[in-house]
Amino acid sequence: MGIAIASGDPIESTKGARARQRDVSLATKWLGELIGTYLLVLFGCGAVHAAVLMGAQSGIWQIAVVWGVAIMLACYSVGAASGAHINPAITVAFAVWRKFSWRLVIPYLSAQLVGAFLAAASLFTLFNPYLAAKEQAKGVVRGQPGSEITAMCYGEYFPGPAPIADGPALYSQADHARLNAMVSESAGFLAEALGTLILAFVVFAVTDERNRSAPPQGLAPDFIGLTVAGLISFIAPLTQACFNPARDFGPRLFAFLAGWGAVALPGQRGTGFFTVYILAPVVGAIVGAGLYARLFGHIHASMPDSDLNSLEEISSR
Repeated sequence: MGIAIASGDPIESTKGARARQRDVSLATKWLGELIGTYLLVLFGCGAVHAAVLMGAQSGIWQIAVVWGVAIMLACYSVGAASGAHINPAITVAFAVWRKFSWRLVIPYLSAQLVGAFLAAASLFTLFNPYLAAKEQAKGVVRGQPGSEITAMCYGEYFPGPAPIADGPALYSQADHARLNAMVSESAGFLAEALGTLILAFVVFAVTDERNRSAPPQGLAPDFIGLTVAGLISFIAPLTQACFNPARDFGPRLFAFLAGWGAVALPGQRGTGFFTVYILAPVVGAIVGAGLYARLFGHIHASMPDSDLNSLEEISSR
């Protein structure tokens, strides 16, 4: 998951704000993306840990809300520093459609990856005893088939292995195989691409300063967070609802190094970690942002003020 608030300053999407954003040093922008992504993954994956290991959440919606709140907090915290992209797919979409500098793409992506990795390390430090207890209770060995039930706290799997992680029964490889058969790699790709398409479309809509039907710019993080929460509520059972390559690959890489090995990277679905959780979000974000830019982006710039006022009156009824 993740967002960007604007091509310049996320809270104040004005020409003056974007000019001030250009004065921010690269080091500050890099640190802003690192901290923002760290907060996103710490809160979001923290909720996943609590749910999987302790049954602390009573359903997907409770976890989804935490992800939405994490986005809001990250954006309000570091938006003025970096624009709060906190998502490689959104960064690429801004470079393609909103003239975000391509020379900043690699620094932003590296900061996002580092932030996600550090958040995973923090959560592992806090929850490792509970991870080990879960593995023991389910009769699995970390790094062996079946340890996806704890690796899912870091990287993501399609479908999400929560059904075999819940309950007192020992892990069953046959049950896991039946579960995996329900979501193919192509279906996982479609789910992630569609989710990120919708996310990027909304991000571009609510951060377009010409869009008079958008919420006040200071509230853009709230609406984007709600969008992510809504998407998670129905896509999570299929793919765990990533929409953010850094959110998946940073924790996945940490899990690989922390003992899960090939269960984490590449995982039992082979190239699926790349096609579903890296390629699909990038493609979806580019398409979603492009749909807004091509279908609606020029309307606000060319529409007479009288027509815009009429739209405002209609939307207020």
